[in-house]
Amino acid sequence: MSLFAIADTHLSFGTNKPMDTFGGWENYTDRLEKNWNNLIADNDYVIIAGDISWAMSFNELKADFDFINRLNGRKIILKGNHDYWWNTVKKMNEFLDENGFKTISFLYNNSFDFNGFSVCGSRGWLFDSEDAQDEKVLNREVMRLKMSLDSANCDEKIVFLHYPPVTTNEKCDEILKLLKQYGIKKCYYGHLHGVAAKYAIDDRVEGIDFKLISADRLNFTPYLIKKF
Repeated sequence: MSLFAIADTHLSFGTNKPMDTFGGWENYTDRLEKNWNNLIADNDYVIIAGDISWAMSFNELKADFDFINRLNGRKIILKGNHDYWWNTVKKMNEFLDENGFKTISFLYNNSFDFNGFSVCGSRGWLFDSEDAQDEKVLNREVMRLKMSLDSANCDEKIVFLHYPPVTTNEKCDEILKLLKQYGIKKCYYGHLHGVAAKYAIDDRVEGIDFKLISADRLNFTPYLIKKF
């Protein structure tokens, strides 16, 4: 049994916003499906760290979740900045039940305990901003991440975020402070694509190992986090 991760699948089976128009994204859903099913077994878990789908509603989302549900393994999903379909946990779980999406769960104010480690996470938010609304959202995301960490029962906590808490030229002090407070050693994130990926940090910063796991960065192949 293994834990894998990937971010930014940007599916659009129920909408007309294919990513194939961007360089490197040609036939990306076929490539993702092939790579995923060649690698992932039914008893494995895959974290999808945000920007799951371009859907704006559950109706548009259904085709994308049907695709995800059919992929091998169990999937744990967290919110990205483009997941406008995201709703309350109650409504999202009802959507799963109504459509028989039994391989999908949500990481939202909670955590998942495995054999000796816990999976925690939140969307995260932008870096320092003078905008009052951004500050409000950031504080809420810090709270959500803390709730996730507090709910975990294992000493080893692996964190997944959508937004990078640190890049080559910026850092989010509030998120970093929380990660250090809880003794986090590994943090995985998405959001950065194409030329923006040059700002990514795949290295240790302030005692924490960071890695970018956006789909195009990983050549549409889930990244092995841990065997257990």
